[in-house]
Amino acid sequence: MNFEGASENIIAGRNPVTEALKSGAELDTIYINGSGGSLNIIRRIAREKGVVVKDANDKKLSQLSGGASHQGVVAVGACGKYVTPEEILNISAQKGTKPFIIICDEIEDPHNLGAIIRTAETAGADGIIIPKRRSASLNATVYKTSAGAASYVPVARVANLAACIDMLKENGVWIYGTDASGEDYCKTDLTGSIALVIGSEGFGISRLIREKCDFMMKLPMAGKITSLNASVAAGIFMYEAVRQRRIQPK
Repeated sequence: MNFEGASENIIAGRNPVTEALKSGAELDTIYINGSGGSLNIIRRIAREKGVVVKDANDKKLSQLSGGASHQGVVAVGACGKYVTPEEILNISAQKGTKPFIIICDEIEDPHNLGAIIRTAETAGADGIIIPKRRSASLNATVYKTSAGAASYVPVARVANLAACIDMLKENGVWIYGTDASGEDYCKTDLTGSIALVIGSEGFGISRLIREKCDFMMKLPMAGKITSLNASVAAGIFMYEAVRQRRIQPK
């Protein structure tokens, strides 16, 4: 069943959701109202499969299912297939280029995530990494906002973003955070193997992820407004990396 004609697949009902989980269907999020019996079984299987489960009230479930009988559970299918961070690293290895990765730290607005994916595709980034919790995901809004770029840019969704960053470092990738306390972005060398961390609009980069960054860089602010939309800032940082890589002596 499609929700409001979107490409986002909606599966409603206990048995359909259970079977979708068992079949290995690419599910984005499962919304549940209540506990006990088969709902607990769904929670358990979802946990084993690494699918995000969120508690929701009956109104939310009815809204998602378009009024169809949901029996306390609705699953939302992903609009794209997630990859692993290792697969993103393999992309640059296959191209013979240095890794160029975008990490979105708690970007919860799907419009921002979609816009970041769109810019990443045009900038030639190898892929995007997002956390499973407190983040927008590959839903219909993200897909639409990306103008289809979500079909081309590999997106990895990880349970532990800090551990993922450690893995990237072990593979020679330098982590660049974006924050007002950093160095001017034009003076920062972005020609190597890099992962750019874009924080949420409200809180920026989280403390733990900030501590994992090798470098911090900032955009100069000349007006009275002291911050930019996350996707706009991400675009500026990405294209500075593109500029530097193009003029780098070969």
